[in-house]
Amino acid sequence: MSTVQSPWPSGTECIAKYNFLATAEQDLPFSKGDVLTIVSVTKDPNWYKAKNKVGREGIIPANYVQKREGVKSGTKLSLMPWFHGKITREQAERLLYPPETGLFLVRESTNYPGDYTLCVSCDGKVEHYHIIYSSSKLTIDEEVYFENLMQLVEHYTSDADGLCTHLIKPKLMEGTVAAQDEFSRSGWALNMKDLKLLQTIGKGEFGDVMLGDYRGNKVAVKCIKHDATAQAFLAEASVMTQMRHKNLVQLLGVIVEEKSGLFIVTEFMAKGSLVDYLRSRGRSVLGGDFLIKFSLDVCEAMEYLEDNNFVHRDLAARNVLVSEDNIAKVSDFGLTKEASATQDMGKLPVKWTAPEALREKKFSTKSDVWSFGVLLWEIYSFGRVPYPRIALKDVVPRVEKGYKMDAPDSCPPVVYDVMKHCWNLDTCLRPSFRQLRQQLEHIKAKELYL
Repeated sequence: MSTVQSPWPSGTECIAKYNFLATAEQDLPFSKGDVLTIVSVTKDPNWYKAKNKVGREGIIPANYVQKREGVKSGTKLSLMPWFHGKITREQAERLLYPPETGLFLVRESTNYPGDYTLCVSCDGKVEHYHIIYSSSKLTIDEEVYFENLMQLVEHYTSDADGLCTHLIKPKLMEGTVAAQDEFSRSGWALNMKDLKLLQTIGKGEFGDVMLGDYRGNKVAVKCIKHDATAQAFLAEASVMTQMRHKNLVQLLGVIVEEKSGLFIVTEFMAKGSLVDYLRSRGRSVLGGDFLIKFSLDVCEAMEYLEDNNFVHRDLAARNVLVSEDNIAKVSDFGLTKEASATQDMGKLPVKWTAPEALREKKFSTKSDVWSFGVLLWEIYSFGRVPYPRIALKDVVPRVEKGYKMDAPDSCPPVVYDVMKHCWNLDTCLRPSFRQLRQQLEHIKAKELYL
């Protein structure tokens, strides 16, 4: 057995590369793909003490598991790293030089705008196959039809089926990394065989969110179908691999399937979104202790993002989920980017977005703080839509003149003061999430929320 170079610290997550059957009483058996957490190093560096998902502890061989790492930020992941966009026939031929039979790429056709061309190197020359777009399907020979380019490439990789050769080696676009390779390398690729999709629990423009069963555990699964949309969600998944906090919805892994798209598997949050939870329970069920707890849960997650220089950009009660044991966790990293990147303005939720972010596209932790103030208002109004009785077009002009929403009914004055601090037009005068957590902890400790 090879020795382990540097021991992994306690709490490190790893994923099993092989099956391991216990041969001694202290061993912890596991199956390939299981996620384990290191408890401690043993005297022998080839063995770790670890625990599994249900908390059982035991000894495991170090070389049977792979450490889970975050996908490196800045890595340009692609579901289609062989797709080179709009390049000419001549450029494609230069990219496929020196000739190597089975080397291929796909480009956008210059002769047929909107269509694609599959370019394949074969016996020293390059063949160009026009991919026809017909009745929302793709085909080369008008005999076999595909939903998307990934399916088409998968088909011709396993079978030449009339082409000069089957596809052997993709010519990767410079700077891109194949998503499947990167998720496998960093220990986040799951196997579709282990996942059962049970029922739809939500619908989005990107596809469905489904309740699933992954190796006997309930999970939530975002099923993203289309090439372009799936590509956008890779960014969300890669951000989630870097994030670990008890108040952030935890990514369990990613499945990249050529035939059916992308699946992002996360922990299942049994009680749904915080906004629906607040609306359905209301004042008669949820006392002030619940409201301050939810406020702190979200604040702690946001302090963690702040410490890691990440900006959420879409913080709202609809994007906070509630677990079976009433823990609120921030989800939906669809807009999350490293601090200060710019964003498509068409999709921004006006009532939750800070004025400077709407006006100048300036996103920062301080714009998240503004949104947190609105989320606090949602919590203490039991899920009402912010800025009631104000037309959407009038919200921004009024806010920029200094308008602040009134306190929700029965909201403790100390909590309303926190909201108002979040809504300072001067970003420098807004508190940090660390300061907000300290204020909320003080309110909770002194029972000022009652």
